[in-house]
Amino acid sequence: MLKGPRGVTPSGVAVRKLFQPSSLPRGDSSFGDRRRFLASLGGGLGSLALLDLESRRAISDEKQRGVADIDPLQPYAARKPHFAPRAKSVIFLFMVGGPSQIDTFDHKPALVELDGKPVPASIRSALEATRHANVFHGCDDLILKSPFGFKQYGQSGTWVSDLMPHIAKHVDDLCFIHSMQADSNNHAPASYQLHTGDIRAGKASLGSWVTYGLGTENSDLPGYVVLFDAGPLGGATNYTNGFLPPAFQPTRMRDRGLPVLDLTPGESFASEQRDAIDLMQQLNRLHRDQNPGFLELDARIASYELAYRMQSAALEVGKLDDEPKHIHQLYGVDHEDPRTQSFSRKCLMARRLVERGVRFVQLYDMPDKDGWDAHDRLVENHTPRARWTDIGVAGLIADLKQRGLLDSTLVIWASEFGRTPMKQGNNGRQHNAAGFTLWMAGGGVRPGLHTGATDELGLMAVERPIQFRDLHATILTAMGVDYERLYFEINGRDERLTGVAGSAKPLTDILL
Repeated sequence: MLKGPRGVTPSGVAVRKLFQPSSLPRGDSSFGDRRRFLASLGGGLGSLALLDLESRRAISDEKQRGVADIDPLQPYAARKPHFAPRAKSVIFLFMVGGPSQIDTFDHKPALVELDGKPVPASIRSALEATRHANVFHGCDDLILKSPFGFKQYGQSGTWVSDLMPHIAKHVDDLCFIHSMQADSNNHAPASYQLHTGDIRAGKASLGSWVTYGLGTENSDLPGYVVLFDAGPLGGATNYTNGFLPPAFQPTRMRDRGLPVLDLTPGESFASEQRDAIDLMQQLNRLHRDQNPGFLELDARIASYELAYRMQSAALEVGKLDDEPKHIHQLYGVDHEDPRTQSFSRKCLMARRLVERGVRFVQLYDMPDKDGWDAHDRLVENHTPRARWTDIGVAGLIADLKQRGLLDSTLVIWASEFGRTPMKQGNNGRQHNAAGFTLWMAGGGVRPGLHTGATDELGLMAVERPIQFRDLHATILTAMGVDYERLYFEINGRDERLTGVAGSAKPLTDILL
C-alpha cells in the first residue's frame, strides 16, 4: 500500500490554510461581517472536502498497485515484488531459549585469562550506562570461560566451537552478525520482538508479513508453514497473523504421519467431497455477501479451497521416506538419537516445502520446556541441543546448495537473545539481550562475511549494534519488498513490521 506524504495531496498540492486573517470577524462585527465569515468558513470546508476526495481517489489508485488489491478468495496468489528479489523464500531456524554466542560462534579468548575474576570495571560501567544494565541481575560477578574448544574453519577462518562440527564445515556459506540486540531480557517479549517487531503480543509475524506482501508460488500449499514439537516460548503469538487478514496465518505441518491433521476424508465421504464443498462454498459466499467487510468469511472460503487442494499436495510433500538413503544420512534422519531424527526430518521437510514454492517456513527446535535456557549446567544443556540440531542444519545448507536452491532461499539461524559471560548458578549463564550472534545463508547475503562485534567478553555489542527492525528490513529487502511501503492500516494507524517509517536501517552491505 502506498500513501503520499503527510500535509500534501498525492498530487503534491499543499493543503491551503482554511482561514485567512482578513476573513475573521473583528470586534463588534456587523451582520455582513458575519455573513462573509460564514461564507469563508463554508468555502474552506468545501475546499477541505474536495482535497479529501482528491486524496482518497489518488490513494485508491495507488492501492490498486499495492498489496491492498489482494483477491480475498485467492489471497495466496503470487504478487510482484517492488524490485528484483535476491531470495524467493525463507527458512527461519529458531533456536528457542537463547543459545550462548560465546560458546558457539563468538570466540572470546579473553574469557580464559579472566576466568573466575570479576567483570572489568570499564566494561561494567559502559554497559550499566545503557538500557541493558539488567543483564547483571541474577549473575555472580565472576567470569566463566567457555567449557568448549574452538577451531578455525574455511577460507574465512571463522571460529566455531566443538558444539557445531557439522555447521562449521559450511562457514564460508554463512554471513554472521555478531552485534544483535533485543529490547527485552525476558524470553517471551524478546521472542515476540524478533518474530513481530514488537515486544508486545498481538502483532503480525514476519512470515505473515512476507506472505501478505508476496503471496506464494504454489496454490496447492500454504504460503506460510510452521514446524515444531513443543513450540516457542510465548506460544502461538510468535507466529500469528495478528491484525493481518486471517488468510495469512500459518499452517502447522508435521514431519511424521499426516502432514496436516484431519486432512483426508473418510471413505464414505470422499466420493462426494467436491460436491459437498461446492455447496458449502456457495452458502459461505451468500453469507459473505450479506456481511460485507467481514474478512474472516473470505478467509474461511479460501481456506476450504486450499484444504481441498492440499489433500494431494501436502500428502506428497510429507513423504520424507521417499527421499534416498544418502539424503537421510546427510540430514541425520537415520541418527541414533530420536530427537536428532526429529529435528532433521523437519529440516528435510523445510527443503521439500520451499522446493515446491512455499514462501516462508518457520522451524522451531523446541523439543521440551527448557530449550537453550542454560541458567544452570551449561554443558549439560547445550551439548545435547547442539547434537539435536547441528547435523540437520548443516544438511539443509548442503542440500539446498547442491540443488541450486540456496541462491533463492534465505536461511536464518537465530534466537531471541544470547547469554552472559558471567556465571549463574552451577556453571550456567543468564539471558543477554545486549549483544549476541545470528547468521544467515543464501538468498543474496554475502557468504563468509562477519559484521558487528561484541566487547572482549562477548557481553555487549560495541561495533555496529543492530536491532531486530534492521534485521527485518534486511530480510524484506532481500525478498524484493520495500519495507516502508509494506504496511497495513489498522485503527487509523499504518502498522509496519519495521516500526515507524524511517526508523529501520537495512544492512544493505551484507547483500549481494
